[in-house]
Amino acid sequence: MLQINNLLARTTRYQTQIQTAVDRVIRSGWFVLGPEVKRFEQSFATFLGANHCISVANGTDAIELALKALGVQKGDKVATVANAGMYTTTAVLAIGATPYFMDVDLETQVVTLEEVTKAINSGVKAVVVTHLYGLAIPQISEIANICTKRNISLLEDCAQAHLAKIKGKYVGTFGNAGTFSFYPTKNLGALGDGGAIISNDPAITKKVELLRQYGWTAKYQVEIPNAKNSRLDEIQAAVLSEFLPFLEQDNDRRRQIATHYSSLINHPNVITPPVKEKDYIAHLYVIRSAQRNQLREHLRQLDISSDIHYPIPDYQQPVFGKQFAQIHLQITEQLANEILTLPCYPEMSDQQVEQVISAVNSWCV
Repeated sequence: MLQINNLLARTTRYQTQIQTAVDRVIRSGWFVLGPEVKRFEQSFATFLGANHCISVANGTDAIELALKALGVQKGDKVATVANAGMYTTTAVLAIGATPYFMDVDLETQVVTLEEVTKAINSGVKAVVVTHLYGLAIPQISEIANICTKRNISLLEDCAQAHLAKIKGKYVGTFGNAGTFSFYPTKNLGALGDGGAIISNDPAITKKVELLRQYGWTAKYQVEIPNAKNSRLDEIQAAVLSEFLPFLEQDNDRRRQIATHYSSLINHPNVITPPVKEKDYIAHLYVIRSAQRNQLREHLRQLDISSDIHYPIPDYQQPVFGKQFAQIHLQITEQLANEILTLPCYPEMSDQQVEQVISAVNSWCV
């Protein structure tokens, strides 16, 4: 079975770098918030052209702590899309805030300036935009401008968009802060969980730094409320430092695969995503079909895995019961019924890529 992602192929490919990183940490005897974390934070910030980077335990914590650092409190409204797997919504709920759900564009599947403007007019305290599937939001500059003009905090969720670039800038550097996940399947993935917040604002960075470790201003001295224990460990930081220099070439390979897919998949019942040069780093390659489930079964019979990112809009999640029963986002709901993710990762061989193309094109509706 051709997997949707093959992490064993990745760890095998980088076995030497991984072993070097782990050995270095073990020899140091320092396992939490040590020199490897500082080294990675500095390197990642430099890569992105940001002034500061603070690492945390995972990408969801990154969103939660960034929102707290931006001043979001219990009872505030926070705008987010509803087609990105509930991650931002989970962080918003953890603060005690209320999500305001925005619809997305049908072709790009990311938020638009029009939807952000509606959210601001509704009285949100902050806006979270998601660079979904590795695509830099086309209107991110305009969104950042209106948030600045209206004095609304803008947080960029870049969990799927490491080094996606648009208008000469990396995503994560347009708003007040940007958050990242280093979950193993990400373009820059660790061997476990991890996350980070980047910002050019030293006040935001300092607040996050305190929030990630109990709210300590000195050891065992808690002055910042609503903090938590959320730290990237030294081994994960060391591994990420080893992977970081290869990120651009891995993104290029992902983009090459995605370009090949979009050029050669030719089926009347399949819509492929547009692939551009640097604004899309192909974290996920997501096609659309009104007969999505039939196509998925066809691929399964040909030993090709697929997935759905994501099948349930946030506001329809069972956890909410009827709380958001009045919300209907037309495009978000349409996409939930049509999207299908095909295998796309740097270690795929050309033969495997051709196998997927052939399988999709051979589907008889």
